[in-house]
Amino acid sequence: MSSVQMTLLKGWARWRSILSHTSPPKLLLMGYLSYMVLGWALLSLPVAQEVPTGALDTLFIATSAVSTTGLVTVDPGSTFTFFGEIVILALIQMGGLGYMTIGSFVALHLADRFDRLRAHATRTAFNLPEDVDPRGFVKAVVFFTLACEAIGAVALWVMFDAAGVEDAVWSAIFHSVSAFATAGFSLNSNSFEGFYDHSGVVLTISALSLLGAMGFLIFVDFFRTLTGRARYLGFTSKVIWRMTLGFLVVGTAILFVAEPTYQAMAPEDRLLVSFFQVMTASTTVGFNTTPIGALAPAIIVVMFFLMIVGASPAGTGGGLKTTSFAALVGLVRSTLKGRDRIRYAKREIPLERLQTATASLTYYAGLLFAATFCLLLADPGLPFDAVMFEAISAMGTVGLSMGITGDLTGLGKLIIIILMTAGRVGILTFGMALASHDESRDEEADNELVV
Repeated sequence: MSSVQMTLLKGWARWRSILSHTSPPKLLLMGYLSYMVLGWALLSLPVAQEVPTGALDTLFIATSAVSTTGLVTVDPGSTFTFFGEIVILALIQMGGLGYMTIGSFVALHLADRFDRLRAHATRTAFNLPEDVDPRGFVKAVVFFTLACEAIGAVALWVMFDAAGVEDAVWSAIFHSVSAFATAGFSLNSNSFEGFYDHSGVVLTISALSLLGAMGFLIFVDFFRTLTGRARYLGFTSKVIWRMTLGFLVVGTAILFVAEPTYQAMAPEDRLLVSFFQVMTASTTVGFNTTPIGALAPAIIVVMFFLMIVGASPAGTGGGLKTTSFAALVGLVRSTLKGRDRIRYAKREIPLERLQTATASLTYYAGLLFAATFCLLLADPGLPFDAVMFEAISAMGTVGLSMGITGDLTGLGKLIIIILMTAGRVGILTFGMALASHDESRDEEADNELVV
């Protein structure tokens, strides 16, 4: 073995040693940042750009793709070449599957290796319960993702081709991956506004988005039940189903009745656009079939709520997660009823889950207020509601906008980049990655806080 090979092996061993002693939150943040930097470098190449694009805008697009957000400062379809679009699609796929998922899948099939480092990162990235094996979960995630995207691409290709869409095959592949990853990136300059009354396209995109947003965990659970490995769906899966269905039904009804710009539409079109906009906010996919900036203020408040709660754990969407919201609902109801134990749907919620949900909400609120304050300082001429909408959309990796993304100053774009990164890693995980390892444990036992 040559000296160069020995040096490389020693360097790799040292790097692995550093990684093995790095906490999972920091490891996740480092991983996603490396994807973003790589994507930034590739999108900065002349071969990737149809028209010259600034470094900050290419960084913004790379971050938005890896974080599966979909906010854009330039139109991807006209700004980047086919090579650039391939890079964006690859970043979306890597971001949607999660850091280390693809590498772990390859390692499992080529060398049948799945070390503790990969297991810890996978469990943290997908917020897996202790009874779920990360090895089997990684395999299920990859196969399920590719199967859904392939079926979605074929369905969209048939409909796009019939509608006369240019490069229908590529457009179908791109939008299928973008929908399942809840990325919201579109090659159309106005997203899917041109298909607002096309039930086939709308329902296909919705199905892909819901499959990705509800989380891989629920489908692994469903498969185990179907094959007889488990008798019933787990409690987490039941909560996800109830929350997702509840938000869709109630939100669609509100938009159908209360959104003024939809009243002139035919009832079936009105129902379709109402459902799609609720779906796109709650799954954090970020597509739109009607202009978001034209929505009534009351409906914008509804969108705020849906984007903040977001999708479900172990999925491709962002937000606080439906299960965290359910835990907080259980906490409030049990407190109001004077219960000693916190329950939701007749099941007791473990203290650690409540702590995680409460900490996530608190950290989310603090980061949102700080980000909105900084954005208003950086861009004082922009409307408050549009700025807050942009911040919530970035933190939830939603990608919806009231039309101000391209008007942000350089500082405003950097703030959104940070928020998108935090949203992809996970709001609480992002805070844990930035925090110091531990505080002093020498507090006095009788120092209690009365609330």
